[in-house]
Amino acid sequence: MAFQVSGQTYKGHVESMADQIEQKVVSYRRHFHQNPELSNREFKTSEFVAEKLKSLGLEVKTGVAKTGVVAILKGGKPGPVVALRADMDGLPVPERAPLEFASKVKSEYNGQEVPVMHACGHDTHMAMLLGAAEILTSMRKDIKGTIKFIFQPAEEGAPRGEEGGAKLMIKEGVLENPKVDAIFGIHINAQTEVGKIKYRPEGTMAAVDILNITVKGRQSHGAYPWLGVDPIVVSSQIIMGLQTIVSRQIDLTNQGAVVTVGSLHSGVRSNIIPEEAKMEGTIRTLDANMQNSIHERITRTATNIAESAGATAVVDIHREYPITFNDKELTEKTVPSLVKAAGKDNVSLTKAVTGAEDFSFFQEKVPGVFVFVGGMPKGKNVLETGAHHTPDFFIDESGMKTGVKAYCFMALDYMEAKK
Repeated sequence: MAFQVSGQTYKGHVESMADQIEQKVVSYRRHFHQNPELSNREFKTSEFVAEKLKSLGLEVKTGVAKTGVVAILKGGKPGPVVALRADMDGLPVPERAPLEFASKVKSEYNGQEVPVMHACGHDTHMAMLLGAAEILTSMRKDIKGTIKFIFQPAEEGAPRGEEGGAKLMIKEGVLENPKVDAIFGIHINAQTEVGKIKYRPEGTMAAVDILNITVKGRQSHGAYPWLGVDPIVVSSQIIMGLQTIVSRQIDLTNQGAVVTVGSLHSGVRSNIIPEEAKMEGTIRTLDANMQNSIHERITRTATNIAESAGATAVVDIHREYPITFNDKELTEKTVPSLVKAAGKDNVSLTKAVTGAEDFSFFQEKVPGVFVFVGGMPKGKNVLETGAHHTPDFFIDESGMKTGVKAYCFMALDYMEAKK
């Protein structure tokens, strides 16, 4: 039989408290939104989070992976260790949404002054997890185990030349002392209707690889191209060749994949064929075997096209993020928790997406589940709402209560099941 809190089932207690603290959670979100900070620079954000967690009487550690905050709630009864994670960083994006609490912050990003905005919902994630921490702390003596609240910096990627994010948190021991048995994460979604939760077992968000190709030709006058080897033309042929990898060489009935070249740089004058061209792109895959196959095909395609023109191509592929992979068994056991939070009719499967999340690094170490909570206003559709990472990004704050409850139920139900 599930435990009770003050004469209520723990489900009733969570729901009651979620109602009581909803406006507090909204105020947290608005504070974060109005005061965004970039990756590895979340100094004031970290201070605010730590202050709120300490006020709950939790054991708090700051400065984890530069600006991360970790709090530990030790329950009154023995049991497993569950981690709940929220990310903290904003993005170098100007805000256009007509909000009273819109960001006017500017900061420095890779040597440039940029506007800063919470254009991906990390402000809501922190607010929801602070709300969940308050509810769960109120149940301390009845909790069967330990809950670790992880507020992670630099999910969007550390600044050039720096370490950061989930990978650095793991390196610094965030999953140890006490050792985490399972981890849960939430992402708000501006294209999912408010009040709904979507999930997917196994591959949920794509692995990210950074692609760099350097093409070396032979410089010549632009009027006499036959005297040189044009690396720009060769690069153009390589780019077109790369598009056939996904469209003609990969079984897309298995999983989707994307190969995108986002930049091509070469030359300084209109009448000089340069010696070298450099391109950079991204590779997105949802299957490890497909990922390896695409890497091999990219290298073969680029080097052979270059060789056919008398040029050379050097391919460098850096594995940035692994696949966000929801443990199948844990996901199945978590679905009832999501139903408690949102109602049966509001929980559904989702397709895999080619966006990415560094929550995936946690999932490489311990079983984890990552779900999406709706933030799109009712009556709207995906074409009417600002997408993530854009100036018009918008979240309906009423969806945060669902996220608060989901954090709580995922943790509590996991601990209840581990008897």
